[in-house]
Amino acid sequence: MLMFGRMLTMAAAILGGLFFSQAPEFAQQYRQRIGGALDELKVMITQFDTQANHHGLGRQEALNVYSSSPETFLRDQGDTMRGIFHRYETLLTQQDELIKASLPIKPFVVMRNADPMTLTNTWRDYVPAVPIDAAGLTWAGGGFFAGWVAAGILGFVLKGATRPLRTNRGRKQATPQV
Repeated sequence: MLMFGRMLTMAAAILGGLFFSQAPEFAQQYRQRIGGALDELKVMITQFDTQANHHGLGRQEALNVYSSSPETFLRDQGDTMRGIFHRYETLLTQQDELIKASLPIKPFVVMRNADPMTLTNTWRDYVPAVPIDAAGLTWAGGGFFAGWVAAGILGFVLKGATRPLRTNRGRKQATPQV
């Protein structure tokens, strides 16, 4: 039984290491998706600004034209463009944070303020990678340790739950000396 417990603990530690080692690669693929999204948003923003300038308007003035329109469609288009500007700034900030963060910290940057759409699409298309850099090995070591600890705790709890209760029956009781 002891050998099985050790094997189970080692398997949990290895699985934890494999799982955690993917965090830096996931952060990398997420960062690449942010770059692609920023490229596309920049095209839309540039086209909007160019059309506004062509008509003698700045960005805010063009948005005000949308807002003051009696047409619901045009007001909605203005709201859509405001959302595009906001998303662009948000992703640009997160990209900057990811670029500045050290490799082992990048997964925490993603977890702290992930863009839901980018996160979902990254997860959908995620391709695992073999971690051979310092960040991947650091995360693998942390996952190995976490798996080892989790298996140890689980083993301790299960061992305690299956251990028969000890009673005083069958023990020789000491007789008091007078």
